[in-house]
Formats: sequence, C-alpha cells, structure tokens
Amino acid sequence: MIQLQQLSVVYNRGALTALQPTTIDFRRGEFTVLLGASGAGKTTLLRSINLLTRPSSGSVSVAGELIERGRTLREHRRNTAMIFQQHQLIERLSVLRNVLAGRLGYYSALRSLFPMSQKDRALALHCLERVGLLDKALARVDCLSGGQQQRVGIARALVQQPKVILADEPVASLDPASARQVMALLQTICREDGITAVVSLHQLEIARAYAQRIVALAEGRVIFDGSVDELSEDVVRAIYPQQQSV
Repeated sequence: MIQLQQLSVVYNRGALTALQPTTIDFRRGEFTVLLGASGAGKTTLLRSINLLTRPSSGSVSVAGELIERGRTLREHRRNTAMIFQQHQLIERLSVLRNVLAGRLGYYSALRSLFPMSQKDRALALHCLERVGLLDKALARVDCLSGGQQQRVGIARALVQQPKVILADEPVASLDPASARQVMALLQTICREDGITAVVSLHQLEIARAYAQRIVALAEGRVIFDGSVDELSEDVVRAIYPQQQSV
C-alpha cells in the first residue's frame, strides 16, 4: 500500500544522518511496530511516511502513485491520521471539539470558520463511543487522565476516516496498565476497520504483545523486519546495545 524507496533524512548539510536510505513497504491492514531505542530513527521514519519530515532523498508512493506536493500530498494526509506521544490536544476545549478537529481536512479554510455539520458531530460522537468516552464529550480535555486523553487522540484520528494511522510513541507517557489499554484499543479498531497502522515504540514487551510485524531500527537504519516470533535475542541486543538484558 505504502512504498518507501531509498528514503533518507539528513540534517546540518549532511553532518547528521537521521535515517539511512530505506526501502520498505507497509501492507494494507497490517499493524506494524517500529521498534528501537531513543534516537534510533523511528520518529523520522514515521513522519516521513506522510512527509511531515521531508526526506532528503528517495520517494514515498501510495498504491503506485508518487506523493510529492499539491493534490496528491493533500489527499495522502487526509487519508493518514496521526496520534502523538503528548496527545496534541487543546486542553481548554471540550473533548468533542478536539475530536472534531480531525474533520478539518475535509473543509476549506473559509468553511472551517463556521460550525461543523450535524453529520460530522454525529460521527465524532460515534468515535467517542468506540473509545469509551461518550460520557466525556462535553468535558474539558484537561479534566481527563493521560490514558483518557490518548483515547481522545484515537477518536480524533478515527473521525478523519483514515486508511492509515501513524502513532508516534503513543503510550510512552502512560503507566503500564493504561499503555496496554490504549494499545489494545488501537489494535482492535484498526483490525475492525481494516486500517493500516504504523506505531513507533521503544518498549519491547508492548511491541511483542500487539504487533503483527516489527521493523526494528538502530542508528538510523532498519536492522530487522519480520514477525514477533522471528525477533531473536541477537536482534534484541542489537536494538538495545546499552542494556545487558531486555
């Protein structure tokens, strides 16, 4: 579905390589975890998929169509929702209004100044029901727990009606119980809706519990691409070289 061809990202005029030339396909409906230690290149690779991070070389294609600028990029981003580590919610606004922000890509700049349609409001409420927060629709976001705020982030992604969800360390700031609840919810929704998911994580056990496919990175390059069962202890030691045991 999504093809990255020799994609690389360098900064400071080539002094820092965040992502080595990478060729990889992300298959439709698959739940992929990008696994690696901090600084391994996970976020760079993730954000390159929808060109929030501009590649220095290489290309991104969807179903064989090259994604560059203009129409193809707008359509690609409309079809690709993001979930962030720090939620990226507007805390003074209600849960419902935060979720409705996921519909802005379907409105012109002028139309976005006016209230959302009843159809979009109904869709947003349905998405909140799916993440178990319908009763919090009118509450301010800053009144919610961290786990609940991340579920708002999932609802905001869902209301976009995406084909792809990119999640950048979505459980890094959560306690273990909340992290597993959020990952289970995200996995279930993506499976039910046939959404392709690419999730960056640094927690090995969570990756093992929820991934269909693991793409491991170290020092800006892919060092493993396979199923959970294929992830050997030698690969784990290469992912986390500073740890004696993981």
